[in-house]
Amino acid sequence: MVMLYSSSMAQVGARYLLMQLVWCGLGLAACVAATLLDYRLLAKFWWLLLAAAILALMLVLLPHIGVVRGHARRWFNFGGMSFQPSEFAKLALIIALAWYGDHFQRQMPSWKRGIIIPGAVIALVLGLIFVEPDRGTTILMGAVSGTMLIVAGARWTYILPPAAAAVAALAFSLARDPMRARRIFSWLYLEEHKSDVGYQAYQAMLALGAGGWTGLGLGNGRQKLGFVPEHHTDFIFSIIGEELGLVATLLVVIAFTAIVISGICIALNSRDTFGLLLGSGISFLIGFQAFINIGVVTSALPNKGLALPFISYGGSNLLIMLTCVGILLSIARRSRAPETIPARAADPDAVRAKQTA
Repeated sequence: MVMLYSSSMAQVGARYLLMQLVWCGLGLAACVAATLLDYRLLAKFWWLLLAAAILALMLVLLPHIGVVRGHARRWFNFGGMSFQPSEFAKLALIIALAWYGDHFQRQMPSWKRGIIIPGAVIALVLGLIFVEPDRGTTILMGAVSGTMLIVAGARWTYILPPAAAAVAALAFSLARDPMRARRIFSWLYLEEHKSDVGYQAYQAMLALGAGGWTGLGLGNGRQKLGFVPEHHTDFIFSIIGEELGLVATLLVVIAFTAIVISGICIALNSRDTFGLLLGSGISFLIGFQAFINIGVVTSALPNKGLALPFISYGGSNLLIMLTCVGILLSIARRSRAPETIPARAADPDAVRAKQTA
């Protein structure tokens, strides 16, 4: 919240901060509710959540229903507050894949159960997200879904052919999309495109470089004054680097690493396969999204348009991410109890001594 206000105060004052606080309140309420709720109930309603997500993705594509911003139709508008249905679809797809992997665990190594059936569902959801268009979320959820299938027991040799086909289709789509093709070329040759398509990435690099080790000081950043577009959303990491320096950006990376490791540990200690897959999917979602965002800001990856979890401005993303944290906490609260040694398997002499005492 502090960095959000610092990055946007020169343009809109406290407007973004107040809006994000409302979403944060809703997200914390959802987090508490998800923590208290038994996560295994999600396995009973996976189909309802998935159906709702698919319906929402279809509705947002309709004229006069979905809101168009930057040549993309991705949002619903409710009284001044926007909601992105693809954020809800992320969680719904993870829950559906977790149920599927749990229900068909023994059949996951087969081609039909392990690839074709779940692949059809994944293709439907990601196809609707792709045509918004939202390539970043499509790539993100493709990676998360494929990783979940491997964890569930699908053979990675079976996953490679459809994954390669998806990459080829994505490359073909990018080649036929002049705007995104220019983004790829600007990423490869940033110096040559720093004044046009690569302007945003180049200014972000300048912001990170200007911050040095300790930064220019909180609120003293200059690149947020109209130089870095979307500095309060996708590129807020560059403002952190400029104002608080390399130390703060490394701490952010360490924080995300700790969250992912904690999530994986929770998943490994869950009491059932559904909890294992659900916790793993959520951990991969947070980790991959943070990795892609930081990679884009540092020009290690082409521009994808993904928010930095928990930090970037965006209510629907914050709401879903806090809900995911609540689900992880629910899995942790109901993790399997530590194994105890049965009395009959204990040392007989110790048992007799205890009885005598």
